[in-house]
Amino acid sequence: MTQEAVAQNGFATLALLAWPFVALWLYRTRPVNQATLLTILGAYLLLPVGASIKLAAGIPQLDKVSIPALVALAGCFLFSTRRARFWNGFGLAEVLMLMLLIGPVVTSELNNDPVASGAVLLPGVGTYDGLSAFVSQFLFLTPFFLGRQLLRNSADVEEILRTLVIAGLLYSLPMLFEIRMSPQLHYWLYGYHPFGFAPAARYGGFKPVVFLDNGLVTAFFLMTATVAAAAFWRTGTRVRKLAPAAVAGYLSAILILCKSLGALLYGVALVPLVRLAKPKLQLRIAVVLAVITVAYPLLRSTDLVPTTEMVSVARILSDERADSLKFRFDHEQQLLDRASQRILFGWGRFGRSRIFDQWGNDISVTDGRWIITIGQYGIFGFLAEFGLLALPVLRAMLALRFVESKRDGVFLGALALIIAINMIDLLPNASISPWTWLLTGALLGRAEALREAARQLRRSDRFPTFGRPPERADALTEMKL
Repeated sequence: MTQEAVAQNGFATLALLAWPFVALWLYRTRPVNQATLLTILGAYLLLPVGASIKLAAGIPQLDKVSIPALVALAGCFLFSTRRARFWNGFGLAEVLMLMLLIGPVVTSELNNDPVASGAVLLPGVGTYDGLSAFVSQFLFLTPFFLGRQLLRNSADVEEILRTLVIAGLLYSLPMLFEIRMSPQLHYWLYGYHPFGFAPAARYGGFKPVVFLDNGLVTAFFLMTATVAAAAFWRTGTRVRKLAPAAVAGYLSAILILCKSLGALLYGVALVPLVRLAKPKLQLRIAVVLAVITVAYPLLRSTDLVPTTEMVSVARILSDERADSLKFRFDHEQQLLDRASQRILFGWGRFGRSRIFDQWGNDISVTDGRWIITIGQYGIFGFLAEFGLLALPVLRAMLALRFVESKRDGVFLGALALIIAINMIDLLPNASISPWTWLLTGALLGRAEALREAARQLRRSDRFPTFGRPPERADALTEMKL
């Protein structure tokens, strides 16, 4: 019943089958918010990459994306005192979610025709494929729904960052092993390498991978843990009795050893920002990053991205990096030209948005999530997905004036920066995961909860309780954030 895409061993299949039992145990023994965090993050960090179980035609495959989403949804329904809702009124967030869910169905209905690309005739996309994509999108968004409903207060945001720091500390141990011995743990445990081995070798050593897609993704995860540690350093909060400065310093050292320039540059920029800057500035920068990401396809298609200058700067560092960057930009332009032929709703699945040569070889290089999404689902799908990622960052900035304390503002700013830098990373890479959607939903839920609390305070100010002086919502804005 297993999918033949990878040569997974029996233990890989066993790990997938066992995760629902692990998750349900977490829901029975821990608060629902903690159990949800551990279920989604644990699956992301520990389950095999690319392995899956296919039960029957028409049923989505079970893998490290769908399994934690389904079991987290079941755990919340079984053990939460609050029923998880998929809608919270009807606003811009709901519009974007509907676009993201319905868009693939529309795309499929508009792409019934087979198309020729080079020497390859690609099949049309049918209604069944659209419905399958709808289900996949729903499962991918499930952590967003749960984060928005269950992780809404200041303690939840702090718990998110604490969980991220602890996970980074624990994950650093197998990372250190692979930095020294080479990335072999996934192969030893699950029977196959989910990546090419050559890219893991760098500067006379190795990039750690552990159980993630590749070394870039692993380094990015550790960078986010380091940023979260900087928030605890800022507030002077110990993490499991560990000094926050020591935790941030240790994770920073591991990040350097990961030998990933992109993640290191992100960390160099964000750690001092979280440690020293006011939350207001942090959130403004997060909004700028999110807006740049959403506007990138327009900037790229109108030649407003200085690609030539960026290649020249990269050549100062390394000819190899400059050539790699130019190669990436050239292929992005080819794929963007292809996507522009069906720019509104895209080409659909089955590689229809890719480019093949005259011998039928796929010559496309699709590293960035943005170009993959535009190619498959058009600008409609891109705005739905990236707009839903950007919206919580904007809402968090607007809600900052209602935070309960400076400490709350620090954690809100750190979470917004983590999501914003993940959006920036989706331009050169495709590293979006259920964990990202859980954080995004939590940020939106926190922003909505802050605004709702402020509205309630205003109502109590207009209609004070007899004999008790009313609290004023204006008091929330007096903190210098």
